[in-house]
Amino acid sequence: MTDTSQHAQTRDPAYGWVMVFAVFLLSALAFGALGSISVFLKPLAAEFGWSRGQTSFGYTVISFSSALFGVLWGFVADRFGTRWFGLIAAFAMSGSLFALSGQDSILQFYGLYFLFGAFGNAMVTSPLFANVGFWFNQKPGLALGITASGGAVGQAVVPYLCALSLNENGWQATYMIAAACYLALALPAALLIRESPGRELARLQPQEEVREFPLSEREVIIWISVAIIFCCSCMSVPIVHLVPLLTDAGRPLEEATSVLMVLMFSGALGRILGGKLCDVIGALPSYLLMSAGQTLSVVWFPFLESTTSIYLVAVIFGFTYSGVMSTILVCTRMMVSANYAARAMSITSFFGWFGMGAGGFMGGLLFDMTGNYNASFIAAMAVGSINLMVLTLFSLRIRRQSSVTSEVRLSGNA
Repeated sequence: MTDTSQHAQTRDPAYGWVMVFAVFLLSALAFGALGSISVFLKPLAAEFGWSRGQTSFGYTVISFSSALFGVLWGFVADRFGTRWFGLIAAFAMSGSLFALSGQDSILQFYGLYFLFGAFGNAMVTSPLFANVGFWFNQKPGLALGITASGGAVGQAVVPYLCALSLNENGWQATYMIAAACYLALALPAALLIRESPGRELARLQPQEEVREFPLSEREVIIWISVAIIFCCSCMSVPIVHLVPLLTDAGRPLEEATSVLMVLMFSGALGRILGGKLCDVIGALPSYLLMSAGQTLSVVWFPFLESTTSIYLVAVIFGFTYSGVMSTILVCTRMMVSANYAARAMSITSFFGWFGMGAGGFMGGLLFDMTGNYNASFIAAMAVGSINLMVLTLFSLRIRRQSSVTSEVRLSGNA
């Protein structure tokens, strides 16, 4: 066999990049709606007399429903594949947004965002990310980083466009416009979804996969799940509360959402380079590095006065928090087998969504208790620090087990 034919056999399928595009767009829409809650927060609170904590609890609801149903869809994906996940998510996201235009109670608000999370976010994220990851053997970090950057782009563009529409059309019309746009964009992308050859083979011909990672899959998932709770609690505080923080300080809504947009565009680059960094220095070291940047930058937002400093910290936080998102995906991709991938990503995402919801609610609750956001962002730094401690212990555990495994192999060879 020639070198050329050998290279052709090991080359990643070209359709993998079509999947990257499709899941990029679907995740942009899913996370864009999540980010836009911050834009609707004050108008809805003013319309219905809800407190800041009550309104931000909508973010918690969508996070918890994404967490709960994400685990279910992960098991379904590993058993039956993900071919129809995109279509279901497209109709669920569009339908929920349209129904939100007619809401008139806090229970409807929570219920519709619950549906968006359960049948939109939960179907788009972990199962489809797992699918994309196994289209690539040569550069899975880069591919997953680009795919995950869709969420950051969505969180940059969708809230900004919603803010423009809110000023011109009000919140009800904005929800209806968003619903129509979501359906027009999501349906074509959903029709492109296919199962990766590696996962299709693992699903149809299940067999024990040889793993070289020193820890069991169960232990890997436990470590990542514990860390991700605190990691996502840290990042969700500015995602939910940055726009209200800035408008409370007297800045126009357009300026506040432009800061969020810059943060998220920086995040898109962070997700791509975070994934690429995993291919260079390893997934867990990259996760630690990005987590440190997120934790050190998040605390500054309430204490900044100049516009330049606000944008600068937004760029730093956006880059590192989004880098965290892609490095988590690559950690899971590299540490578990193909026939367990969707379940593994869904389980870790369950705890990630739990952390996102807890952090968003924590930020609103502390605001209601203190009358400002200082305590909210200090608490974000505190939970981010716990994430760093867990990741450090995880890294030490891997090194110790690797040493034990090496000693066993050496003694066996002797």
